[in-house]
This record gives sequence, C-alpha cells and structure tokens, in this order.
Amino acid sequence: MTVRTPTAVAPSPPGRIGSSIPAPELLAFLDALGTWRDRRRAELDELDQAALHAADADALSADVVLSMAVWKAVSDRYELILLTWDSGRVGATETERISTLIWGGLDTTSGAGGAGGSLAVSLPEACTLSDALAATLRAKLALEPGDADLAARLRQLRAQVERISDLVTREPAVSRNDAIAKHHDLDRRVTDLAERSKRGADVGGLIGPLEIDAALVERDLIVGSATRRERAADVARARTLRTELEAQGTAVRALADQCVAAVAPAPRLGVPNVAALGPVPNTPAELEKYLTRLDAVRRALGQAQSAYGAALARREELAARLDAYQVKAGSVARTPGATEDLAELYRRGRDVLKAEPVDLVRLAALTAAYQTYLDNSVGGTT
Repeated sequence: MTVRTPTAVAPSPPGRIGSSIPAPELLAFLDALGTWRDRRRAELDELDQAALHAADADALSADVVLSMAVWKAVSDRYELILLTWDSGRVGATETERISTLIWGGLDTTSGAGGAGGSLAVSLPEACTLSDALAATLRAKLALEPGDADLAARLRQLRAQVERISDLVTREPAVSRNDAIAKHHDLDRRVTDLAERSKRGADVGGLIGPLEIDAALVERDLIVGSATRRERAADVARARTLRTELEAQGTAVRALADQCVAAVAPAPRLGVPNVAALGPVPNTPAELEKYLTRLDAVRRALGQAQSAYGAALARREELAARLDAYQVKAGSVARTPGATEDLAELYRRGRDVLKAEPVDLVRLAALTAAYQTYLDNSVGGTT
C-alpha cells in the first residue's frame, strides 16, 4: 500500500525561551509549522486507515492514539501562538510571549512505555516526537511515502541520528553510556546504508527496520528527558510546599494556643507538623506519595485555622453585639425597671469577657438574654 501524503518534517524553531524573536523569523516559522501541522494530520489520517486494515491492528492502535494526541497538543499550541501573533501586530512583549509558548512546556497524553499520563514537552520536542512516531508507524506498516525516494529517507535518518546525538548529551550519567551505544549503532547503520546505496545495492529491505529503531530511540530519549524535568519540577514543588506548610503550621499552632487560652470551649483539632513527613524523596513513587501527604497536611492546616479562627471571631462578635445592644438600650424608651435589669445583664456579660478563658456558652446566653429583654421592654418608661 502507498500512502499518498508525503512525510512531514517539523521546522526548526527560532529563538529561545524568554527571548524576543524577530517578526520575520516568527512569520517564517509559523508558516512552516502550519504547513507541517496540516500535512502531518493528513498523513496520520492515512496511517490510521492503514493501521485499521493491518493484520496487527490492535498492536498498532497505541502508537496511532499517541500520535494523534501529540498532534492535537501541537495544534492547540499553534492556535494559541497564532492568536498572540495577531496577523503580525506584535511588539517585544508579544514576541517574548510567543517565545515562551514555543519553548515552554505543553501537556500531551503519553502512552510511552505502556504507561499513560501527562507528559510535559516543549513544542519543538512534541513536533520531533510526532515525526518519530509517524516514522515508526510507516516502518511498522511497511509503507512507502508517496513522493519520498530512498535518498530522501536516508537524509531524514541522518538528520534524526544528529538529533539523537544532541539528546544523548542531556542524559544523566547513569544512562548516558547506554544512550551513547545506541546512538553509535544507529550512526554506523545509517552510514553503512548510505555507502551501500551509493554502490548501487538494494537497501530497501534494511531501511524500514532502521527507521523503527531510530524512531524508538529518539522517542525514548525525548520522553526520558521530559520525565526527568517533570520529576525535578515535582521535587522543587514539594520542597517549596513543605517550606510554606512549615511556616503555616507554626502560625496555626500559635493561633491554636491563643484560642485555647482565650475561649472555652475551644476546638480540639490536631495541628499537623510537616516535619513528621521526613525529607523530600526523589524517587517517582515515593515523591507522588509525599505530595499526597503534603496536600493532606495543607487541608488539615486549613481546617484547623478556620476552626480556631472562628472561635476567636465568635468571642469578638458576641462582645460587639453586647455593646451594640447597650447603645440601643440608651436610645429607646423602656418599661419600668428594665434599666437596672439590662445594666445587670450587661455587667455580667462584661465580667465574662474579662475572664480567661472567655466562656462562650455563657456569653452567648447573656447576650441573647439582653437582646430578648431589650426587645420586650421597648415602648415603656424607665
């Protein structure tokens, strides 16, 4: 089967994050990216149809779904960039914002390695990942691009191996040697195929497996790099949140002590100590659990702060109401004898407020009694 839509190759991105990219460079990139987006979508639609009719359709479905998800993430970001571009009506602020949209992270659904989830990659990385996934699908389906000859496929492989070389330099020490070995093997195989092709040998049967291997290596390196960035971001987020919660916890414990000393009955909520969670881990599984525990601490601190704060606020509210009723009592006519009774109720209420801790139940009863007595005594004479 022949796929009529030619293989799309993502354009090289301009500038870097936070930089102000010249408008002509942005225009050229946006034109190229728009063309790439449309061609890649048409290509994926044809590959999807080919995969549906393949003998191993189920095995290919995950690659098709991932390819579509990556394309969608790129397409959505492209639309945001176009909106910011506003037909070229941009200044330094807008071009810097576009640079951030190009080089900043975008979320895409990743099924790499058999695990779903959100993978944060930059727009250029997502485009390269899309190229790699499309090449993998073509090779697995043994499809020839409609207008791509052997020399073009070899050129694309050579460019892909160079991209892999750049990715290898970002690998941590623990996995760098393995990545270097894979890159050297791909480089050797591409060079060998190119030499054979120059001598007139038929390499058509060898290029497909090489395209699959190169695409898988590039995809794994991109996903690995993005995953490490996410993990580092999670560690930084956990440390920041822990520091914030330590400060919040100290303040809430002081609030709780103040409340217990000031009012009765006071809430009896435990105030968690984030230090009890131990240091921030750096392994993915333990880090996820740690972030979950931090979130539980955050919620518990919020509940404790609300409860203790509400108890202190209740004391202030009752005191203010008692004083307000006294002011009202002085401005209205009352039934005989009410003045002395109201004065006694007010005195008792103030006595309760002077005590430590303030008995909120008694204060509320005295305030309510003052209000009721005042309402029923209005209209008479003192």
